[in-house]
Amino acid sequence: MPADLPSTLLFLGRLLLGGAFVFAGLRNIQNAAFLTGLMAARGVPQARLALWAGIVLQVIAGALVVAGLWVTLACAVLVLFLIAATPMFHNFWDHQGPDRAARINGFVGNVALTGGFLALIAQSL
Repeated sequence: MPADLPSTLLFLGRLLLGGAFVFAGLRNIQNAAFLTGLMAARGVPQARLALWAGIVLQVIAGALVVAGLWVTLACAVLVLFLIAATPMFHNFWDHQGPDRAARINGFVGNVALTGGFLALIAQSL
């Protein structure tokens, strides 16, 4: 195995994990009105402020993961973000049929992302 393969794979992993959050945060800007209403309906106080804080968090922490800067902190922040956001946006237990299946997929995807961030944290310790 080439000596630089592990570092190349690590960079690609950081790029994909962190990049997904930069992309999602930027995409959430376009959906801010809808997401604010959804969060308010789920009982989030100061939903607009919470949404914008989450967007900033996604973009900055995601970019830090990609750049390889403060990876442990950025990953930990994104794990906490996922713990808060997953039951709010992927509440499959409140849905039926195809909508339930889609939300289960989102829930499982976020669980997998959490696992990826935990692996990056372990690698950086």
